[in-house]
Amino acid sequence: QVQLVESGGGLVQAGDSLRLSCAASGRAVSNYLMGWFRQATGKEREFVAAISKFDIRTYYADSVKGRFTISRDNAKNTLYLEMNSLQLEDTAVYYCASGPGGWDPRSIEMYDAWGQGTQVTVSS
Repeated sequence: QVQLVESGGGLVQAGDSLRLSCAASGRAVSNYLMGWFRQATGKEREFVAAISKFDIRTYYADSVKGRFTISRDNAKNTLYLEMNSLQLEDTAVYYCASGPGGWDPRSIEMYDAWGQGTQVTVSS
């Protein structure tokens, strides 16, 4: 059974940085498409970043490009999201996701396992 557990969220000020972690069990993160999504209150879940199998490519939403970096540590079987220059609009619950991959890493449909989420709140 695949389990994804996020951590690292919290309350920060605009301009600060945070690093989210996603510890995986039951599946090797190196062999799967791994992604981060977020959902703000009252909004739909949206794509943030993804990293393809075997680290061939990374993908970012336009809103976070240049500020966020996705990476993974295969030895620790853990996915990360380094978030810099955080903005008020980044406030959301952040979810880690894993899947076999497909033609569109930005699509929720490409993922078959999800974490429980971690709250990130950015204040002014």
